[in-house]
Amino acid sequence: MNIREKMSPAFRGIKGGLFEKVTKADVGTALDELAAKGAALMCWADPFAPDPCIPEHVKEATIAEIKKGTGAHYTKPIGNDELKELISQKLKKFNKLDVDPARNILITPGSDSGLFFAMMPFVEPGDEVIVLDPSYPNNFLDPELLGGKTVTVELDESKNYQVSKEALEEKISDKTKLIILTNPINPTTTVLRRKSLEIIAEVAIKHDLIVVCDQAFEDSVYDGIEFVTIASLPGMWERTVSVFSISKGMALSGYRVGYIVADDKIMDVYFGCAVNVIGATNTAAQAGAIAALKDNSFVAEYNKIFESRRKKVYEIMNSIPGVTMAMPESSFMSWVNISKLGSSAEVNQYLIENANVVVNEGTPYGKMGEGHLRIIHGAYKDENKLLEALERMKTALTKLAEEKGIK
Repeated sequence: MNIREKMSPAFRGIKGGLFEKVTKADVGTALDELAAKGAALMCWADPFAPDPCIPEHVKEATIAEIKKGTGAHYTKPIGNDELKELISQKLKKFNKLDVDPARNILITPGSDSGLFFAMMPFVEPGDEVIVLDPSYPNNFLDPELLGGKTVTVELDESKNYQVSKEALEEKISDKTKLIILTNPINPTTTVLRRKSLEIIAEVAIKHDLIVVCDQAFEDSVYDGIEFVTIASLPGMWERTVSVFSISKGMALSGYRVGYIVADDKIMDVYFGCAVNVIGATNTAAQAGAIAALKDNSFVAEYNKIFESRRKKVYEIMNSIPGVTMAMPESSFMSWVNISKLGSSAEVNQYLIENANVVVNEGTPYGKMGEGHLRIIHGAYKDENKLLEALERMKTALTKLAEEKGIK
């Protein structure tokens, strides 16, 4: 029996799993083997990994919850009330969203499950879902897993990956149901400007579409760039599901705490089936998240580190013949154009073999990701480890450029 023939088409076509001989950041043993040989892993969007980085007050709150003994029990599937109250305060101050914590917020086991859950009530077989390209890989795959069809809107690197009304309208059909965004964009780090978001809002309202927006990287935006939450724009609250995380800016990815924010008419459905689909988020992790939100001063400290590092990566990468990158606008990653040196897969493999460094190929982030690499410059607490890896990359890529006659 071919077991894959029993699966739905989207699952049947999944590649890069346990038994494939590929080096992936999230599955299999190839990466573990490279790490054991001292490879620099700059491929996880996990700040400071693999080094310790939990702030003391967050650690203490988590441990205290465990020591009480009650951390062995569920919270409500919709989340800890105190945590939701703190989130509502943050939403009002930072996102310009005035919400009722009891009616508009759902705590989820990380934002990945939150993103998938956000789409579930809306995507039916045959529905089309608009996804910006490049974008987070889940944005392409999740609608397909739900029986929908992903339709991409290609963003132009030379225009800083902003949204064109013409390009967006061109992809709308009578089957379009959703628009999915990640803002700031993972992997490009681009912040979608107010104009781009107003274009998306105008199109969504005109065609009566739902918008799902993942804002996992909103905590780390640089150079005074305005960050706008699309749900705060006129006419968008009632049609937008916003997905958030404490994994990125707070560097608490292992806690697996995210949250969904939406109008109560949407949230009523999420509340009704949360226990059946996602269950309750870890009790001790929610206690840690409460402490992190009560005192989030460490986020500004982290951002100073990431902001400094991005400038160093920018200088190093742009000094390599045939390689270019824009200054990162957000997060702790860099989006590097290596198209003159080869394909994403070729250059990534070259770096593994010649620099002992693992980064991300651009292709999982969409068609427009080809010819690019994603580098996590937020890796490691010890910046010297990062800089040593970057220098090895520079040496290897300079050699590759020479071999290709690029000066």
